[in-house]
Amino acid sequence: MALKLPVRNKQGRGRRRNEHVPSRERAIRYVLMAATWISVLALAAVFTELLLGAFPAFTSINIVDFFTGTVWNPSHPLYPLYGVLPLFVATLMVAFAAALIAIPIGLGCTIYLAELASPRVKAIFKPAIEILAGIPSVIFGFFALVILSEWIAMVFDPVNKLNALNGAIMLAVMMIPIMVTVAEDAINAVPNNLREASLALGATRWETVRHVVLPSALSGIVAAIVLAFGRAVGETMTVLMATGNSTLLSFDFLRSVQTMTAAIAIDFGEVASGSDHYHVLFLVGLMLFVITFVINFLADWVVRRFREEYK
Repeated sequence: MALKLPVRNKQGRGRRRNEHVPSRERAIRYVLMAATWISVLALAAVFTELLLGAFPAFTSINIVDFFTGTVWNPSHPLYPLYGVLPLFVATLMVAFAAALIAIPIGLGCTIYLAELASPRVKAIFKPAIEILAGIPSVIFGFFALVILSEWIAMVFDPVNKLNALNGAIMLAVMMIPIMVTVAEDAINAVPNNLREASLALGATRWETVRHVVLPSALSGIVAAIVLAFGRAVGETMTVLMATGNSTLLSFDFLRSVQTMTAAIAIDFGEVASGSDHYHVLFLVGLMLFVITFVINFLADWVVRRFREEYK
């Protein structure tokens, strides 16, 4: 006679497992879940608000002229022009130039502090670099307006004293502390046994850093670069004070330019609510949101590609 074993219900087993979870841990789980959902809902709320504010602009202005127009003059009383191309080009010029300056310096500083510097040197330079991240952006803008612009004028003899190069250099200074802080944490998270194994196989210190440490910390380094670049794209006060705010389309770094963030900051306080200009500024903000999303998507793609390569 065969024995009949009791069949366990998976739902009952899961229920009994949840019953053994302490109420304190369950509360912590719910709090963390709520914090996650709040972050997602806040992001969705920002996107929805931008989309609703920008939607009337799709019917009140010529969208093709908006994206391809080379003149930004929304304050003209008779023929306002909403060509965003000069603002878009200026934003990319300043941000990418700042990244080209900040990435080599930031990575070099990170590698030195994480792998080569003595504890005494690290104790001095690491706090000094992190202090830069806490300085208000208006201070950087004032420095660029009063001092850095004079240095650039003496060296390059620019067309305009306040120009794209002035803003790019100042944004690079603001990007470096973010890169160093995040990237150094990623490098420090690499297990020491990987370094020791590489050195035991005869690799030099630099070969270990280049072929073992940096690939292992690549995701954190890319995250540091993305965060710093996002700071450069979204920065307002520094570029408003440093770049001169000329709305003419120019690819010359020694000429005055105006970024998208500066245009929103300058115009939004004076524009009439509900006007075409008002909704166009929301559309410019929506463009900035999409640019940031694309940057993060590309960064995630790069991280996944290099992870597969170094497996």
